[in-house]
Amino acid sequence: MAWRCPRGDGNPRENSPFINHTEVEQESFEGKNMALFEEEMDSNPMVSSLLNKLANYTNLSQGVVEHEEHEDDSKRREVKSPRMGTFIGVYLPCLQNILGVILFLRLTWIVGAAGVLESFLIVFMCCTCTMLTAISMSAIATNGVVPAGGSYYMISRSLGPEFGGAVGLCFYLGTTFAGAMYILGTIEIFLTYISPSAAIIQAETAEGEAAAMLHNMRVYGTCTLVLMAMVVFVGVKYVNKLALVFLACVVLSILAIYAGVIKTAFDPPDIPVCLLGNRTLSRRGFDVCAKFLAADNSTMPTALWGIFCNSSMPNATCDEYFAQNNVTEIQGIPGVASGVLLDNLWSAYADKGAFVERKSTPSVPVPEESRASGLPYVLTDIMTYFTMLVGIYFPSVTGIMAGSNRSGDLRDAQKSIPTGTILAIVTTSFIYLSCIVLFGACIEGVILRDKFGEALQGKLVIGMLAWPSPWVIVIGSFFSTCGAGLQSLTGAPRLLQAIARDGIIPFLQVFGHGKANGEPTWALLLTALICETGILIASLDSVAPILSMFFLMCYMFVNLACAVQTLLRTPNWRPRFQYYHWALSFLGMSLCLALMFICSWYYALFAMLIAGCIYKYIEYRGAEKEWGDGIRGLSLNAARYALLRVEHGPPHTKNWRPQVLVMLSLDEEQRVRHPRLLSLTTQLKAGKGLTIVGSVLEGTYLDKHVEAQRAEENIRSLMGVEKTKGFCQLVVSSSLRDGMSHLIQSAGLGGMKHNTVLMAWPESWKQEDNTFSWKNFVETVRDTTAAQQALLVAKNVDLFPQNQERFSDGDIDVWWVVHDGGLLMLLPFLLRQHKVWRKCRMRIFTVAQVDDNSIQMKKDLQMFLYHLRISAEVEVVEMVENDISAFTYEKTLMMEQRSQMLKQMQLSKTEREREAQLIHDRNTASHSVVATRTQAPSTPDKVQMTWTKEKLIAEKYKNKEPGMSGFKDLFSLKPNQSNVRRMHTAVKLNGVVLSRSRGAQLVLLNMPGPPRNRQGDENYMEFLEVLTEGLDRVLLVRGSGQEVVTIYS
Repeated sequence: MAWRCPRGDGNPRENSPFINHTEVEQESFEGKNMALFEEEMDSNPMVSSLLNKLANYTNLSQGVVEHEEHEDDSKRREVKSPRMGTFIGVYLPCLQNILGVILFLRLTWIVGAAGVLESFLIVFMCCTCTMLTAISMSAIATNGVVPAGGSYYMISRSLGPEFGGAVGLCFYLGTTFAGAMYILGTIEIFLTYISPSAAIIQAETAEGEAAAMLHNMRVYGTCTLVLMAMVVFVGVKYVNKLALVFLACVVLSILAIYAGVIKTAFDPPDIPVCLLGNRTLSRRGFDVCAKFLAADNSTMPTALWGIFCNSSMPNATCDEYFAQNNVTEIQGIPGVASGVLLDNLWSAYADKGAFVERKSTPSVPVPEESRASGLPYVLTDIMTYFTMLVGIYFPSVTGIMAGSNRSGDLRDAQKSIPTGTILAIVTTSFIYLSCIVLFGACIEGVILRDKFGEALQGKLVIGMLAWPSPWVIVIGSFFSTCGAGLQSLTGAPRLLQAIARDGIIPFLQVFGHGKANGEPTWALLLTALICETGILIASLDSVAPILSMFFLMCYMFVNLACAVQTLLRTPNWRPRFQYYHWALSFLGMSLCLALMFICSWYYALFAMLIAGCIYKYIEYRGAEKEWGDGIRGLSLNAARYALLRVEHGPPHTKNWRPQVLVMLSLDEEQRVRHPRLLSLTTQLKAGKGLTIVGSVLEGTYLDKHVEAQRAEENIRSLMGVEKTKGFCQLVVSSSLRDGMSHLIQSAGLGGMKHNTVLMAWPESWKQEDNTFSWKNFVETVRDTTAAQQALLVAKNVDLFPQNQERFSDGDIDVWWVVHDGGLLMLLPFLLRQHKVWRKCRMRIFTVAQVDDNSIQMKKDLQMFLYHLRISAEVEVVEMVENDISAFTYEKTLMMEQRSQMLKQMQLSKTEREREAQLIHDRNTASHSVVATRTQAPSTPDKVQMTWTKEKLIAEKYKNKEPGMSGFKDLFSLKPNQSNVRRMHTAVKLNGVVLSRSRGAQLVLLNMPGPPRNRQGDENYMEFLEVLTEGLDRVLLVRGSGQEVVTIYS
């Protein structure tokens, strides 16, 4: 059955199909097949128009704003950028970035120092690491549209803004330092192998050569950086055009190396290397590799003799080692068939300044010689060991994200990134591994260890192997490192721009701006400055481990992102790339972490510290972003797992802490009446445990859902101000009473339920029209008791301190009358953890009866507190039995008269309204013509709760109705003896408390329970009022009966 929409395309509502398009003509739906969905179309788009939108989606300038947040069509500006395919856009940039400076300048030296086997292991580990990362990256890249910002976008959307920002910045720094490394490589090739005479700063002695070289690198490096930055500023399209030229150089160089290796099999090149004993000599200042030269039937000392001896005469005094050992000449590149591979299999690590020696050549050792300066030995310039070589080599396998960094410029990023990246890694891994074996099989070990080709008259070692000419490699490597530097300077600013435009790191916002065509100008400037710091380090071997760290950290998190998403089985995780598994991602992550610490443990810790600082900064200051990331999903899974674990049974006494449900009352505008209640919660909790802030709105949810939303927002904002960490739960109920009961029963989830209810004392309970009447309060007390929950009631809550206040002195007084679990002891201890109450002392008063031994009680209490590890002053107060005073009688009598009066008011205002509604409903139902009107006796809206004889008489004459005849009984009332006794206790205890604790900052009192029969509920309120009269801040505590403190460890 085909669904069709006759005027679908011309319909104005389908121009903007996403949401809330208001200009809809009602007639446009008439006669359509979709009339049933008319009302939904105001908020939901038609499928046809939605698909039309999504088809054109990738034409937008992406990575700037999320697709959910794009502005109206009229405001959108489409930036036309070159669209590239897999080969040009991903494969070639990856190939060029991976095959860079290390291959040409350091790979032969790594093979010489580590040997073929260990070098193979280094390369294999690094290539495995990048391959596993590429698999994880391919899975993430094919799980949805990847806008500009490539790797950063993938990590941040998978792991959340905190991880995304931290790793994105690490990757940015890595790419920037990579630019510095490539520029240093370019200058090293230029000054060492192309034009040594171009050096600006010349060394006066042989020792000063290294320092002079570093200064030259800094000068030339800075100039090159400025030049490259200008090229990048002019436009990325020029870089892309130049990239192909540079790449051609790389390919030609590698072909030249393979051609050279093949040629050595049948025609090895003649490259003599001079050895003195087993030590390699640098071809500096001499041509002939011999001590004497035969000429005209006589022997003459050579230039070499002149260097090692104090004169050119045969009887001159010579260097001891020179005198004892012979000078020999060997072939530097004996060729593949020579069997030199066996000599080069094993490592030859050396300390800084050691001689480069050929172990198989015999030599006569010389005891404790002083190394004479200026002798032409080839010495190692830095100490070599396995882990350090890993750090130097690893940058040569980075660059796998060169394609994904330019995802905004790709025609189909989802297809191109996996294919191009994995092919590039396979190609380069083969090149590296084969080169290691071939270098070890062709080149003599001493030449491999000669980093700058000093024994070859300062020529590039790998160049001497190449065919047809060393210059193919020298020029090729120069241009390839140049191109890789340009690639890094193109990619890094775009990455920074993507991070800045996401707005997760506030101080980076300025780097989001650029030229009209989207080129990141400010970001390029910052990149150039950071790159300059790398150039000022000036040593390739020092810069390489730094960027290794940043890249490894980034790769580690790419693997983590893929593993997390796969294990969580998020419904949105549907990558097109199918050849991934969480175990591979986990292995990749572990390998990255291991390599970080293998390279340099202190650099690894430093990189982690930087990432950690950025993470915490984004968490503290960054914008709130909900990207549906894996870490959020992981948190949900962990929360679910933890909730299921804690579901069974109540917690052990040692783990008990107040999990508080705070009952807030709201005013007519849905604002919180007592904000200080939240302050008290924060002080009590100190950010620990569960806090649920609950409130009730009266009405039905359909009518009140907007107000409920507003109230929830108000509560949340207040929680933010008061720094209350917890959850907000708002209930709309037909009555406040039911709503509070529902909250007490159902707030929380599983094992994360509250065990304590905190509420404010209803100050206006004597006013009958008060929304939160005393009946609600008493019923809530009963509910908490039934639910076995503790109850805290804050009286005079508006006098409680705010979180900013600090008490410099004072007491927290605990009046311990009844033991109901030890909550009274625990609360002051918890409060004193907070800065507000920290300087207050804790005093515990307990009440002794006539027949109690108060001295023994005090000792026992002190011992109990000692075992509880709670420090407090202890005092036992003796309550002397005495007669009940007239004041108590009078107070009880007045209280009972008032309750009697209330009972005799036949219907209260609310009941009257309910009765009228009931009658109306009955009449409507029966369609009765004769309406029976029941008029309730007119009672005053507000009943004054404090009764005197005069007021009663006045009331009696005002209400002449027969229903009021019972008032005459009020004056013949005799007070109930049980009420008199309770009032006596309240008055007596209040007097004792006032005498000791009138000046205390806070008084904690046992809260007596409400009467079992519901007759005297209003009397109960009066008892509590009398008990706490005259005290500023009171916290009435009613325990749940469960022990909450223990003396055991």
